[in-house]
Amino acid sequence: MLTRFSFEKLSECTEGFSKKLGDGGFGSVFQGELGEEKVAVKRLEGARQGKKEFLAEVETIGSIEHINLVRLIGFCAEKSERLLVYEYMSRGSLDRWIYYRHNNAPLDWCTRSRIILDIAKGLCYLHEECRHIIAHLDIKPQNILLDDNFNAKVADFGLCKLINRDQSNFGVVLMEIVSGRKNIDNSQPEEDVQLINLLREKAQNNHLIDLIDRHVEDMVSHQEEVIQMMKLAIWCLQHDSILRPSMSTVIKALEGAISIETLDTNSVMPVQDNPSTYSVTSQASMLSGPR
Repeated sequence: MLTRFSFEKLSECTEGFSKKLGDGGFGSVFQGELGEEKVAVKRLEGARQGKKEFLAEVETIGSIEHINLVRLIGFCAEKSERLLVYEYMSRGSLDRWIYYRHNNAPLDWCTRSRIILDIAKGLCYLHEECRHIIAHLDIKPQNILLDDNFNAKVADFGLCKLINRDQSNFGVVLMEIVSGRKNIDNSQPEEDVQLINLLREKAQNNHLIDLIDRHVEDMVSHQEEVIQMMKLAIWCLQHDSILRPSMSTVIKALEGAISIETLDTNSVMPVQDNPSTYSVTSQASMLSGPR
């Protein structure tokens, strides 16, 4: 059962919203304490629904439970304020560990591949298994949270309906994890700014090895496995959404139950990336299966 908190209580537990953990497309997140339990309090921005619709959506989100989904503990709906209270994830968001901006130790290949599998399992549950099928439309490293042991959990699922978002591509996140760079990186030479365009070029020239994150020697020593992971990303990024794998198929590929060795990366090209968005804009009706 979700707990309904007063705005005053959440302001108190976050010390006046003073300990900011981060900003996201849906609002700011603050660290709080409820008794001896640490929590993350998200103060939503841009929520345009009335209280009745908000409560109905929160009830749906709160009924979903999976080991690879961040758990919703409670909420607040007072006047124009809309807040959500989540379990606290000690390692923060994945972007802090793959973009090399926070002086964190680089993640080894074993950890990265496990994180990718965790993300796939969380999305598979949302898209194919839970009673309320939810298409997560804002998948990006900022919305993947890590616990003490670097187990990954998907956050912000269901919020696209509250905030009106319509973006997603699991293959983009996968490529960011294995390459250690952003999808759109303006610090790169002009021809390399867009990761997915670069992926297309390297696949055509059979030079996928060039995209492996070179910050970690361990990544290079596992280059064959990393390249197979890139081929899986390409499969997820095909032009024709009908040909993209379902998340359950992605999990089988990650666990070795099916092979992607035979995938022709020259005939299966990823979609053209759009520099104005985080990832390729897709219609919500197309997102219940693939990704």
